[in-house]
Amino acid sequence: MIALVMFCVALLLLLLGVPVAFSFGGVAIIFAFFTLDIGFEIFNILPFRIYGIMGNTTLMAVPLFIMMGLILEKSGMSEKLLISMSSLFRGVRGGLGVSVVLVGAMLAASTGIVSASVVMMSFIALPLMLKAGYNKGLASGTIAASGTLGQIIPPSIILIVLGDVMSVSVGELFMGAVLPGLTLVGLYIVYILIRAFINKEDAPAIISEEKIGITALLFTITPPLLLMMTVLGSIFAGIASPTESAAFGVVGGLLLSSLNKTLNFEMIKYALFETMKLSGMIFMILIGATTFSLVFNELGGTDLILEFFSHDIGDAWVLIGVAMLAIFVLGFFIDFIEISFIIVPILVPIVDAFGIDPVWFAVLIAMNLQASFLTPPFGLSLFFLKGAAGNSITTIDIYRGIIPFILLQLLGVGLVMMFPNLVFAFI
Repeated sequence: MIALVMFCVALLLLLLGVPVAFSFGGVAIIFAFFTLDIGFEIFNILPFRIYGIMGNTTLMAVPLFIMMGLILEKSGMSEKLLISMSSLFRGVRGGLGVSVVLVGAMLAASTGIVSASVVMMSFIALPLMLKAGYNKGLASGTIAASGTLGQIIPPSIILIVLGDVMSVSVGELFMGAVLPGLTLVGLYIVYILIRAFINKEDAPAIISEEKIGITALLFTITPPLLLMMTVLGSIFAGIASPTESAAFGVVGGLLLSSLNKTLNFEMIKYALFETMKLSGMIFMILIGATTFSLVFNELGGTDLILEFFSHDIGDAWVLIGVAMLAIFVLGFFIDFIEISFIIVPILVPIVDAFGIDPVWFAVLIAMNLQASFLTPPFGLSLFFLKGAAGNSITTIDIYRGIIPFILLQLLGVGLVMMFPNLVFAFI
């Protein structure tokens, strides 16, 4: 029971706004100090665990993919993609919304940086959608939901983290997440088109935009598509590891930026500094989580939870339902990184005990965690969108617009649960 109290105290500190790494690391130190059976001697093995984290070749892909995304963010590729795609759907009701979803999917497959995707489309797509007469809720919901596709469409940072935490192949996770990610894209597009058909005023057609030729469109779309296929294709074909592909992605991002004539010292400096900050945050959280799990396991927390699920529940589908519900609810209050490093390790031995396929379960978790970016009050995509949009839309507009997309994400999770072949199709 001490382990459960420890867990609740850590969650309380998170809700109070204490930084994640210090919440879990500090709680571990306090409970180790006041528990006579443990003491500080338990931390003698902590340096070896930290060394193992820092020497993990899989996790090396995290800063590389972050840097690739930041370089592409500043390359000007995103703006050209959005303008070209909106021209392609010129004259179609809901066409601009569809183009935003497709560009969000392409950015997800090219960069995977949620904050960059949401902010970029907020600056570029939102004014176009509002000028065209789109419903503010639909416009804001489309942008926020499309910007978070980087959570499930490879190369996704969360899939790399889950692969390490659950000890499964990142390449298999990438392959397994392709169809579920495309399923979400399809659900978003169908919803926008149906809403535009039912209520023409919510998503009118654009008829005044200048049409872009097919040659110019191909010239805009081809470079990021080639980069995406090269990075992901080399992983899927077994030619390169995720880390090696991520390194190639950085080189490809620099080449694309050079072609767009946006490559300069300031851009490289920005990418390096932001990569350092984001990677430092992720690894500090991982070290705090490792400290927490060390004490939590010593207190018997994992054994207690395993006994509860295996004896008191005893059904794999009930376990899956409870786990998905818990992750979804926690996503309202804490970030996907904390859930990945704290909640998922507790579930891993239980999943193994029930014989659940870890790749399928990891993709389910990734799809569920995507909703944490959209669920109020702490959905990060909502903050990014409101900050970039300013006074053009209200917080109420955003909340109203995002609800249908959250429901669509839950529908996507349900489809993957009912049809596991969506995950195993390419594996």
